[in-house]
Amino acid sequence: MADEKIDFRYFIFYKPFGYLSQFTDEDGNPGLAKLIDVPSDIYPIGRLDKDSEGLLLLSNDKKLNFKLLNPENNHNRTYWVQVDYTITDEAISALENGVSIKVGKTQHQTKPCVAKIIATPKLPDREPPVRFRKNVPTSWIEITLTEGKNRQVRKMCAAVGFPCLRLVRVSIERLELQNMKVGELKEVKKIRI
Repeated sequence: MADEKIDFRYFIFYKPFGYLSQFTDEDGNPGLAKLIDVPSDIYPIGRLDKDSEGLLLLSNDKKLNFKLLNPENNHNRTYWVQVDYTITDEAISALENGVSIKVGKTQHQTKPCVAKIIATPKLPDREPPVRFRKNVPTSWIEITLTEGKNRQVRKMCAAVGFPCLRLVRVSIERLELQNMKVGELKEVKKIRI
């Protein structure tokens, strides 16, 4: 029996806030099928939680899936994060050195990462909007991780005392959101990681 040749397809998607990183709805939360129509063998590679936005990869390439999700294959993921209050240099340093977060029932020391304070980025407005409190400032940081624990960025920010208000993944290795619109899907020739 001859091996069937699979035509691999690759998509990048700007996942909006409030949607699961799966095609089916679950517990009243909408899945991606409400937003995009792709062939049935295409699936998300990696995840963004319901409350996060930004770059999500989709493909039918199982080797790429393994390469990206295997924890031994460190790869850069960059996030822009809006946090409550004006973040301090000490908090940035703590993020960079690694902090202790809870993963499941155990404590996990995050790997060192790159973190820095950034100017408010040009992003599409979020629906619904981030809560606004007149007397509480916010700030933006950029964090680049090489690991991906469940809700890791949110937990890291909380661990240093600056809760996350908005979280947008802007890149995975060389793939970037750039000027995509929320909900936009683009097919790309190949994803090189």
